[in-house]
Amino acid sequence: MSNFIPTLRGIMKKDKFHIEYVFDMVSKRSLWNHLTTPPGLSSWFADDVDIRGETYIFTWNKTQEKARVVYLKPDVCVRYQWANDDDNVYFEFRIHTIELTGGVALEITDFAEPSEKMDAISLWDTQVDELKRTLGV
Repeated sequence: MSNFIPTLRGIMKKDKFHIEYVFDMVSKRSLWNHLTTPPGLSSWFADDVDIRGETYIFTWNKTQEKARVVYLKPDVCVRYQWANDDDNVYFEFRIHTIELTGGVALEITDFAEPSEKMDAISLWDTQVDELKRTLGV
């Protein structure tokens, strides 16, 4: 199923992609708090995060973006949807245990235009490096 987002240049398709990061020596609870709470998210994802009702307000350099949680399975998965995006476009954090090592993995699902996918992955790599730093990994 394709996802289309109208823009000034016409209609652009966003493709879904998944990336996974391994966290050694991190508790699932600590990682979960960094993915779902304002103090946790503002430590690595945005400059500031506020929750008003069901809306998360993310701030970067005085620019605000609103998102809402559209799916939540505590300690396992949270899916956010930007206020200005198509209903089928979201970003999701999913935590699971790696059976062989007992380590914790974070799977991120996001969407990007094909020409911007590598930039989006690079941005996630940078952000997750900051997340690992804040978690002491």
